[in-house]
Amino acid sequence: MKLSSIFKSAVISTLIISGALQAKQVHVATTAIVEHPALDAVRDGIKQTLNENGYSGDKLKFTYQSAQGKPDIAAQIARKMVGDEPDIIVAIATPSAQAAVVTGATIPVVFSAVTDPLAAKLVPQLKQPGGNVTGLSDMANVKEHLALIKEFIPSLKAVGIPYNPGEANSVSMLKAIKVEAAEMGIKILESAAPKSSDVMIAAKQLVGKVDAIYCPIDNTIISAVESVVRVGIDAQIPVFAGDTDTVSRGAVAAVGYDYFDLGRQTGDIVVRILKGEKPGSIDVKMAKGTNLFVNKKMAARMGIKIPKAVLARATKIIE
Repeated sequence: MKLSSIFKSAVISTLIISGALQAKQVHVATTAIVEHPALDAVRDGIKQTLNENGYSGDKLKFTYQSAQGKPDIAAQIARKMVGDEPDIIVAIATPSAQAAVVTGATIPVVFSAVTDPLAAKLVPQLKQPGGNVTGLSDMANVKEHLALIKEFIPSLKAVGIPYNPGEANSVSMLKAIKVEAAEMGIKILESAAPKSSDVMIAAKQLVGKVDAIYCPIDNTIISAVESVVRVGIDAQIPVFAGDTDTVSRGAVAAVGYDYFDLGRQTGDIVVRILKGEKPGSIDVKMAKGTNLFVNKKMAARMGIKIPKAVLARATKIIE
C-alpha cells in the first residue's frame, strides 16, 4: 500500500472516530427525593444548562425519577440507576444524594440542593473531595432569615419550626438556627413531622407558643407547606420560609436562593465532568445569589403588615 493511501485511510478512520465521539449520546440520570417547586426548578435548571452546552436532542438522554418523599424508594431508584449505567447520576436533595452515594458505584454522582454535605457524609471534605462525588450546597444564611422575621415582628420572642428529624439537611439547618437565635435573644420551638401527613399536626402544636412559624429547607415540610399556611391563617401566626418558591404557595416572605439558578450552577458541574474532569477534583460549590420574595395577600390574611423597607428591596412581590 502506498504511503498516500495509508495516510488517507488514517485520516478517514480518524474522522469516523471523531464523528462517532461527537454523535455520542450522554445519559444524565436525575433523581429527587420529592417533587415540589424548588426541587423541580433545580432539575429544570440543570437540563437548560446541558442544552446550552450542546447536550440536547439526540445527544442527550435526560431521565428523571422522584422518590415521592420516601427514602426507601430513593434507595431503589439509586440501585436501578446504577444498573442502567448512565454517564452521571444527579441527585437532588440530601436523602436522594445519600441513596446514590451509598451504592458505592463507580458512576460519577453530582448532588444539588444539599444543605450540609459533610454532615450527610456525602464527601469527606469540600475542597478536592476525592472519590466520585461532588456537587452544590444550598446552606442558607439563617441569620439573615431570622433578621427578616424580626423586621416584620420587632418584638419577636419565639419562632416555631416544623421539621423532619429524619432529614440530615433539616437537622443541620435547625442546629444553625438555634445558634443564631440564641445570639439574637430569640427562642426556638421545634415540632417534629417525620412524614408529610404529620406536617399540619406539627404546625398546630406551635399555636399559642410562638410569634411566627418558619419553614426551613426541609423537603417533607415544603412538600406539604400548604398545611402550615392554613394553620398560620387560622391562628393568625405569620409563616416564613427558607426558600423563595414557598412564598408563592402561601408563606409571607422568604430571603433565599433562586433554585432554577442553583440548577444552572449544578449543571455547570455536570458539564465539566462530561468534558472529562474527575468529580473528586472539583470542589463542592456553595450556592450563590439571594432574592427576597414577599406575599402581600398572605400577609394580610395572617394579620401582619409588610414593612415599607422590606417592600422597597423585594425582588418579587406577590399581590
